[in-house]
Amino acid sequence: MRINADFTKRAAVHFDQTEWVQSPAAGVERKMLDRIGEEVARATTIVRFAPGSAFAAHTHDGGEEYLVLDGVFQDETGDFPVGSYVRNPPTSSHTPSAADGATILVKLHQFDPSDRTEVKRSINGQGDLRLFKDEHEDVRIAQWAAGEAIDLNAEGGLEVFVITGSFDEGGESFAAWDWLRLPPGSRSQAVAGPDGARVWMKSGHLTGMI
Repeated sequence: MRINADFTKRAAVHFDQTEWVQSPAAGVERKMLDRIGEEVARATTIVRFAPGSAFAAHTHDGGEEYLVLDGVFQDETGDFPVGSYVRNPPTSSHTPSAADGATILVKLHQFDPSDRTEVKRSINGQGDLRLFKDEHEDVRIAQWAAGEAIDLNAEGGLEVFVITGSFDEGGESFAAWDWLRLPPGSRSQAVAGPDGARVWMKSGHLTGMI
């Protein structure tokens, strides 16, 4: 399966214009943003867990990072409510579930193979935040004021996911849970909407994809 798999091109997915797709696990549905592979894949996905649903225990050979968008996501290490950001490095394993339901943004098989850094933190109640940075990638939360113009420097590739608010880029409007990916070597400009925007951003990680 290949979805938005050409990393030399700009890609955008709008949450309200994309259908949920059933996963192999009962009660777990997905909206696929990009994907290379079948069930084990390099993937960026919005995943919705119905109350009481779970995935079988599995190992993340290529790492996993996720942001909890709604509800409470769970595994053996604890409960992760809305606003939790978690990085599970390569070779980590868990059994994810959601007793009361949850929705997450998750990225799989996109870590440097030698990365062993675990991150568990909340983004709630704060402005700009750096969540993780190494020589391969930079992950952060940005808070944009209403009407603010933001230079999007995608020298190493850039992804922007809207948590709340909205912005315009390239004549296209992005609202809550919409996703934009800019290819390495490109530049663009975003303009925050009337209520500003709070976004999750990842940069520098796409250079090796083209």
